[in-house]
Amino acid sequence: MTLPKRVFSGARPSGRQHLGNYMGAIRNYVALQEEFDECLYCAVDVHALTTMTSKEETGEIQQNIREMVLDWLAAGLNPEKSIIFVQSHVPEVMTLHTLLSMVTPMGWLMRVPTFKDKVRQMEATDESVPYGLVGYPVLMTADIILYKAEVVPVGEDQLPHLELSREIVRRFNNLFGPVFPEPQARLTESPMILGTDGQAKMSKTMNNHIELAATEDETAAKVKTMVTDPQRARRTDPGRPWVCNVYKLHHWFNPDKLDEVYRECTAAGIGCVDDKKLLAEGVNTYFSEFRERRREFASRDGYVEEVLLDGANRAGAIAKETIREVEESMGLRLKAR
Repeated sequence: MTLPKRVFSGARPSGRQHLGNYMGAIRNYVALQEEFDECLYCAVDVHALTTMTSKEETGEIQQNIREMVLDWLAAGLNPEKSIIFVQSHVPEVMTLHTLLSMVTPMGWLMRVPTFKDKVRQMEATDESVPYGLVGYPVLMTADIILYKAEVVPVGEDQLPHLELSREIVRRFNNLFGPVFPEPQARLTESPMILGTDGQAKMSKTMNNHIELAATEDETAAKVKTMVTDPQRARRTDPGRPWVCNVYKLHHWFNPDKLDEVYRECTAAGIGCVDDKKLLAEGVNTYFSEFRERRREFASRDGYVEEVLLDGANRAGAIAKETIREVEESMGLRLKAR
């Protein structure tokens, strides 16, 4: 029997999503629903624990899941087309993580660039490196192959992580038989969305983000703080839109006004204040329907929980069958006659 072509992607539950999350991942999630037979989108709450060190931090996980999933649904993820669930709600992923860890060489994990960077950061603050951080790529692999996903949407910077997953799959299949398909990368166009500071990638950690679900006034206030052309000191100075982060965002939120903004900016016909006001209007218009849908979903008592329960049940059915195959192949249970 040919399995349906499956897509898997997971995201840490970081609460309300921002423009960077939307442009880099969420809009691609929505588009993939129309292209593939089955998509699984997961809030990876166990992964989030690798950077949480207190009960105060972990106490925010449930609310963060709810807020993130509300944004996913409002953006167009359809629970009838996609399986939307929480990582820990399908406990088989922890079983597969353990079994994969038995066959994954430590050297493979130590060479991961992001692991090395994280270790350096932790050592600089005298923090100890938890086991979960070392085994992060193994758990990520378990996330993907538990559902026998064939396609994983990633940006180019994530390709090394997926290649490690493919190596783990090849090693397992060579040792125990062809249980898993090798997941293939689906490169997605993920434009670098700079934050309001114009320097760093948009993120909550840097507090330079603009939330999708912000009110119109909150959006306008955030856009008002954005850094523009640093050399444009006065309203009468000609601007350089090609170095301006506000102008870059016009490409997505005011594409029909690009030529006009470029012309007026370079001729000092429009100032940065007016330029930012135009961007805020564009963002608010773009997300007006999104925000209305989000309010409607949020008002439906228990709706998000129903979506996640249904998703966990559907994902769990796939997971149980995979674990049966894995345990049979590894000699941990008798094969069904």
